[in-house]
Amino acid sequence: MKSVYGSSIPVGHRAAVGSEQSLSAKRVKSAEKRLKPGRIQAVLTTLGREIAQQIIPAGAVLPPESDLEVRFGVGRGVVREAIKTLSGKGLVSVRPRHGTRVLPSRDWSLLDRDVLNWLVGHDKPDRALLLAIQEVRSIIEPAAASLAAIRATKEDRLRINAAWKAMEASDEQAAATAADKAFHLAILDATHNPVLQGFRGAIDTILSAVFLVAVDSVGGWFDDNLQNHAVVARAIEEGDAKKARKAMERVISLTQSKLSRPSAGARHRNGRPNAPGNRRRVK
Repeated sequence: MKSVYGSSIPVGHRAAVGSEQSLSAKRVKSAEKRLKPGRIQAVLTTLGREIAQQIIPAGAVLPPESDLEVRFGVGRGVVREAIKTLSGKGLVSVRPRHGTRVLPSRDWSLLDRDVLNWLVGHDKPDRALLLAIQEVRSIIEPAAASLAAIRATKEDRLRINAAWKAMEASDEQAAATAADKAFHLAILDATHNPVLQGFRGAIDTILSAVFLVAVDSVGGWFDDNLQNHAVVARAIEEGDAKKARKAMERVISLTQSKLSRPSAGARHRNGRPNAPGNRRRVK
């Protein structure tokens, strides 16, 4: 049998070439599949931040898919997946012949981990937004502490107490942050309420955002709030729902009062707050 160029190619050789080409194509597709989630996340994060920071304002129409493909150096499928995710989070509306339009913030899923991350940023979190978030915490977390006092298992109490001890022992930023988050998340888990447990991602992100502002707050705050956390843990250990609620209210109230006024403190060169004894930054 002759090739399209008129030369004769043995059947066995043609089969081997075809097999190699098929294998190569499969490898390319496999590589594309591995890269695609990362590319989708990159496009999603960039567009999400631009919308959240109002670089792309509400009411604006996103560029056509072809323009986004060129901008990000990706295929149409990647762009469409990113837009689909933004739509699912309430940031955009996709309508045929009307394009992809940015929605006002009241339509956004503000307790979504990604949306919160895009909103608060990493350099200068919006203080007004943090205060609004603190109001949400003041509704959710005292009630969670109350339920935890009633429903916590032995294992739950061990987790809460272990987190508290880690907070007390920590003397550097990363350990203090991790222990603080573990404390609040352990209390949410101890409610054994699946709806409240659904706030874990939001609370985790919220605590990170609050921490960025907290490091510049006045001295003494952290020592005071460390003790408030201790009262929460003790009330849950004792099964005192009312006491647990009140103690958690004090934890959040102290944080909110400090966030509501401009920074009055400064960091030390080692990154610790200007507080007596350079104590931990506890929220």
